[in-house]
Amino acid sequence: MSDEIHSYIQLQQQIHHALRVQHPDWVEPNGNCPTCDSYESRLAELLGLSHRTNSPTPSVAA
Repeated sequence: MSDEIHSYIQLQQQIHHALRVQHPDWVEPNGNCPTCDSYESRLAELLGLSHRTNSPTPSVAA
């Protein structure tokens, strides 16, 4: 992949497209892809958890 990814939105779009190309059987006749949506939700969840884990813990005043 030689194209640079400039944002999370672009990354999400590339992953969505790649999943649909690699797994056309996941795509419903109406164009929806629940499995793709599930993967995207899980990625967002993991990134959110990662972000919170790397955040500094607030100090507690004594």
